[in-house]
Amino acid sequence: MEQTIFKFVSKVNTYLSDYILIVLLVGVGLWYTIKTRFVQIRYFGRGLKHVFGELRLNGGKQRSGMSSFQALATAIAAQVGTGNIVGASGAILTGGPGAIFWMWIIAFFGMATIYSEATAAQETRVSGEDGHPKGGPVYYITHAFKGAGGKALAAWFSIAAILALGFMGCMVQSNSIASTMGTAFGIPWYVTGLVVAVLCFIIFIGGIGRLASVTEKIVPVMAGIFILGALAVLCVRIRYIPSTFGMIFRYAFTPEAIIGGSIGSALKIAISQGAKRGLFSNEAGMGSTPHAHALANVNEPHEQGIVAMIGVFIDTFVVLTLNALVIISTLYTPDGPLAGGVIPAGIGKGNLAQTAFGTVFGPAFGSAFVAICLFFFAFSTIISWNLFGKINMDWLCGKKSLVLYQIIAILFIFLGTKLQNDTVWELTDMFNNLMVLPNAIALFALTGLVLRSLKRHEENKIKTDSAK
Repeated sequence: MEQTIFKFVSKVNTYLSDYILIVLLVGVGLWYTIKTRFVQIRYFGRGLKHVFGELRLNGGKQRSGMSSFQALATAIAAQVGTGNIVGASGAILTGGPGAIFWMWIIAFFGMATIYSEATAAQETRVSGEDGHPKGGPVYYITHAFKGAGGKALAAWFSIAAILALGFMGCMVQSNSIASTMGTAFGIPWYVTGLVVAVLCFIIFIGGIGRLASVTEKIVPVMAGIFILGALAVLCVRIRYIPSTFGMIFRYAFTPEAIIGGSIGSALKIAISQGAKRGLFSNEAGMGSTPHAHALANVNEPHEQGIVAMIGVFIDTFVVLTLNALVIISTLYTPDGPLAGGVIPAGIGKGNLAQTAFGTVFGPAFGSAFVAICLFFFAFSTIISWNLFGKINMDWLCGKKSLVLYQIIAILFIFLGTKLQNDTVWELTDMFNNLMVLPNAIALFALTGLVLRSLKRHEENKIKTDSAK
């Protein structure tokens, strides 16, 4: 039964990710890059100042919603997960080192995409009965398309989001946690599953306030630990850094030299892997992080838009890139076990990063280091994705459905630690892809709304500067 599901879902994903997904992701990103006059470059510095100027490990409880940094931390918690470690590993194994180049391209345009998502989410958010803000793609989809058509498109997104984030996506995260914990420490899957499920339950019942308090603390710490560990490996392998970047750029355009096949088929695989894993990693265009950015308490939507861009930058150009550099500089160099693209038995995407860090730290410590980092990465993603799925469940079925939603979510988290890795990944990819379609269509339709928000900010800035 599982093999039948795997084959069917893989075929669906082939068409979605190899054709439709690439066109939509690059198309939306390129569209907003041009329309906003390269907002990801013009406001990059300002975005950094907003993020690091407001960085707090204890931002305090908000009367409603979240602080801007808490919203970003929640978004990054969703972005920085198994996609950065296991996903990047899978992309490199399947598409070669050149897949990382295409991840960079997707992320660059994705910064403009996520700017539009966060801005639109802020512009269209509403106040709930309890006074707390609510927002996300279902709200800006129905704003973009009035009537039954808009509701149908929003319902499509909502169902896909509940399955992709609330259920299937969390299975991927818990599956990766159990796999790495088993490899590093020999912990049985059911023990890992039980611990993760209990911790998640404690946070889920605490609501948005508890989630924001956890993410604002765990995200900076977990990212800092991983970055320091990766930099330590790269310092040891520093003589291979130039050739590592050389492989990324060379195999981006001639991947057949390392993954085999004709140049056309190999290039298609490299680009597809970069796009598919790039989406799963930074989530720009997928419609997940706007749920968090809609909750931010900011003076104007533009502010959260440029903060959101920094989330993609941190996710892809910092965390994912460092992981990729570690893998390539230790395993694909002439003295590495994957030199020439030959993959030895026993090495797969689940343990590739552990193998890479183990070449410098030693097998035991390297495996443990990655397992601990991935635990925090994946755990933070689970709690953020659960919130995003919950928002959609509330919109689709009302508050009475949320208890059942949380019970099912906890069950999926536990079961995810046992299911076969490839099947879980393929199911998640499919629902991620299905989320992109209505979200991207709405983003095109909301161009005017996003550009008016940007123009309003720039006009206000001119007035402020003139007054000075």
